[in-house]
Formats: sequence, C-alpha cells, structure tokens
Amino acid sequence: MSKKGHQAVNIISIVAVCGVVVSTAALICVLSVFNGFRGLIMGKLAMLDPQVAITATMGKTVNDADSVINAITGIPGVERAIPVVEDQALAIYVDLQMPVRIKGVPDDYNTMNDMDSVIVDGEWKLRDQVSQYAVVGAGPAVRLMVRPEFLGMVRLYAPQRQGRVNLANPMGAFRQDSVFVSGIFQLQQNSYDADLIYVPLDMARQLFDYESEATQIEVKLVPGANEQQVMKDIGKALGNAYQVKNRLMQQREAYRLVNIEKWMAFLLLAFILVIATFNVISTLSLLIIEKDDSIATLRALGANDRQISRIFVLQGWLITLVGAVTGVVIGLILCLCQQQFGWLRLSGDPANMIINAYPVEVEWMDVLITLALVAAVGLLTSMVTALIMRRRLSSTTD
Repeated sequence: MSKKGHQAVNIISIVAVCGVVVSTAALICVLSVFNGFRGLIMGKLAMLDPQVAITATMGKTVNDADSVINAITGIPGVERAIPVVEDQALAIYVDLQMPVRIKGVPDDYNTMNDMDSVIVDGEWKLRDQVSQYAVVGAGPAVRLMVRPEFLGMVRLYAPQRQGRVNLANPMGAFRQDSVFVSGIFQLQQNSYDADLIYVPLDMARQLFDYESEATQIEVKLVPGANEQQVMKDIGKALGNAYQVKNRLMQQREAYRLVNIEKWMAFLLLAFILVIATFNVISTLSLLIIEKDDSIATLRALGANDRQISRIFVLQGWLITLVGAVTGVVIGLILCLCQQQFGWLRLSGDPANMIINAYPVEVEWMDVLITLALVAAVGLLTSMVTALIMRRRLSSTTD
C-alpha cells in the first residue's frame, strides 16, 4: 500500500479513537450533571422535609399521636418526634382568595429543620401573647398580596369533617380562624412555595376538627445516627400499622423523574457510542486489507488463522480501551473544572436563580457503568472484527 494509504489508515484510526473518547467523556459529563441537579433538588427538599416521617398505613391520620411519639422517643438515635397536621383549606385576604395547604406544627418547628434559612421576609413566629401567626409560602404571599407588616388578618376556612350541611346557612358547614402573617419563605420548589402555609398546631387541629390525631409524625435524628437502623427500630416498635419513610422515600416521585431523565440521556449517548464504534470496525477492516503482505509473512512463519485473527481482535480492544480510559479521564477533568470554576453557565436572570452554573456531582458507579458499556461495545467490535478476519483469511487461502 502507498504512503498515502498508510496515512489514511492512521488518520481513520485516530478518528475512531477520538469518537470513543468524545462519547465516553460525554457520558461521564452528562451523568454527572444529572447527579448535580438531583443533589440540588434533594438538598433543597431536605431543608424542610423531616429526616424521618411516620404515617398511617391505612387512613389519613395517626390516631393518638402522643402515644406513638412516646413509643419511639426512647429509641437510640431519635432526638425528637413531633405531630403535624396538614390538610386543604381556603385562604381569604380582603377580596383575594386561593386554596392552600395548611400545615399545623409546634411553635418551635424551625428547630427541626432549616426553615430559618429560607425565610425571605419577616421571621419565624407562630404565636405571641396577643395573637396567632402564620408563615406563608411565596405563592400565597403573592396571590393574596400579604406581607408580615400588614395589619390585616388572613381568614382560613375548612369544611367540617362531621355533621350535615345546613342549606339555609352554608357557611355553617365550614370551620374558620384568622391569623396575622409573621414571615414569608421561599424554597424555590413549587411543591412548597406554591400553596403551603404554616400555622400553630392547636389552631390546625381546631380548624380541621382533630383532637389528638396527626396526619404525620416527624422525627429528627441525633447527629451521626444510623438512619437505616433507626428506621428499622421504629418499624419494629410501631408494627405494620405505620409507614416509616426517610427523605428519599418522601420525595420518591421527584427522585424517580430525575433518574428517568438521567438514564434516558444515558441511553441516547450510549447509542451514539455504539455508532462511534462503527469507525473502529471500518478502521480494522482497512487495517486487515493493508496488512495482506504481513499476514502472508506470518503464515509463512507458521502462524495459524486463529493466532492471526487474535492480533486484529486485540487491536480492536486496544482502540476501544484507549478511547474509554482517555474519555473517562477527560470527562472527570471537565467535571472537576466545572465544579471548581463553573465555566458552563445557566441562562436566565442570576438574581432569580438558585445557581448560576451547571451543578456537577461525579458518582463512581456511573464511571463503572460507563466503562462496562464501553467494554461491551469493545466486545461487539471484536466479534465483528473476528468475523471479518475469518472471511478474509478464508478468501486469501482459496
């Protein structure tokens, strides 16, 4: 083969390796970005979600919540357990109204989570010597046009759970109460900001016609406690009548959607990687044609067809391996640089965004899965190469 032919084969080989490198690096970077977004979402939700939540397996409420709390308070790793009441209501301020979710909590509920860090106006306060207060999400604050310093009270209405409706007096079918607004919080998560309002626990129980019931028991763990072991101990203490969930289980849907998007992107990039391997196969095919004289020499030296085929199969593995390792290294370097410098910026107004750059979080399991995929593609390449080589050898023998 001429010198130009040798150069063409070398260029094609380099292109084949680069295709594997770029595809592998893209897999690492894209998966890491999805991990970053997942960590960002779960981190935001973890600011208000309890570390462990206990709900009834059957029905809406936990009956006699205090007895449930007493049963788990002595479990090692449990720092504190509290009852909460959450249900739907109607909020009215002057002539504005909207359906909201009312969550009744103890007055010091902000010690259970990072509520103070998401207060954007006012303060956390549910009660003083004069009145009761509410801490509202950004959504109700905007739609009802309320602020902490306003003197007007927000009226809350909830339908009575028991009794009949008197058609002559429809408002008698509702329980109602009123609160001042002491603070506004914004988590920048629609599930919280859109319609959630925190009120005192006893007020929520009166509004929804509860006595000692709770819709959920929230548990705070001792720092450093083994979450899985504590959940197992709580489950044993309470039995099958209750469900015990950690933060991940409480946000199962959000977590599942992020994972679906992540692995859909993985499949698309994996398809691109498979296409890139066709370059490797074509390169090996040209290499086999180029090395006809070398193959004849090896045969003259006593090499059999299997030994000759093995050389080209190993060549295919080498191209795939070099591309995979180089791609993983480049992908990890790009991820570390993005973490450190934030080169790739998100579009939009920085003042209204949680972060300005794409979040990145490398998980070694993703690296191993990517390497396994490339290894499988390399195996496919080698099998095709072996088939081409056998046909080529048989044709030259004939």
